[in-house]
Amino acid sequence: MTDDYTEFINNVKNRLSIDLTMYKQTQMKRRLISLRDKRGYSTFRQYFFAMNRDNLLLNEFLDHMTINVSEFFRNPDRWEVLKTSILPRLGAASNKLKIWSAACSTGEEPYSTAIMLKEFFPNYDFHILATDIDRSALEKARQGVYTERSVKGIPDKLIYKYFKQDENLYSVDQSVKQHVVFKKHDLLADTYPSNIDLIICRNVLIYFTDDAKAAIYTKFSHSLNQHGVIFIGSTEQIFKPDNYGLRLLDTFFYQRIT
Repeated sequence: MTDDYTEFINNVKNRLSIDLTMYKQTQMKRRLISLRDKRGYSTFRQYFFAMNRDNLLLNEFLDHMTINVSEFFRNPDRWEVLKTSILPRLGAASNKLKIWSAACSTGEEPYSTAIMLKEFFPNYDFHILATDIDRSALEKARQGVYTERSVKGIPDKLIYKYFKQDENLYSVDQSVKQHVVFKKHDLLADTYPSNIDLIICRNVLIYFTDDAKAAIYTKFSHSLNQHGVIFIGSTEQIFKPDNYGLRLLDTFFYQRIT
């Protein structure tokens, strides 16, 4: 007999086209049990039927299964490498850059990239595609309004230049927003964009199974232009990058070689 959680996984896949088996089961199941119990349901079957009737429950589930923890210029030493080494290398080939911020959460990452390019590479013509599976996170990203905690890693002069402050809230200036387009995208199911110079996908793939990560890295590699670069998170590492046509360029940066 199919157990309660397995039935829930199957129902979610049929209803939402989201394959929870591609996430690490122990972590995902623990998160969802906590949410289910908080809403007062004793079984996943009851919880799924309730989600089908209540869009608020459904949206809460989608928010909870994704990891929306971010801030501007997270792990600043890696952003320094991006500024001093990676972006000049990419710009030497062409000053027209196509960038993909994958699993962008609430937008801090693509906006950080746009601010860096505007401030330090004013001669670059760049476009940033920012994607996530979570519609509510994308809506927050489009609004571009953040708390003091989110902007703590930004120098004061850049906050003054690229944000509008209203008490304890900081709104991204339109001069930055105009470079970023937000779209819904499922890394496990949707078609990947092509001819990308730089893919930024950080601190997300640790939640996926090894098989899922291998499939995603393969697709990332195919999305890149020749010699394009992937920037991953400080909690991640691509083992045997040559399996995906990549080579280690710097810590947490990998370049396409085929």
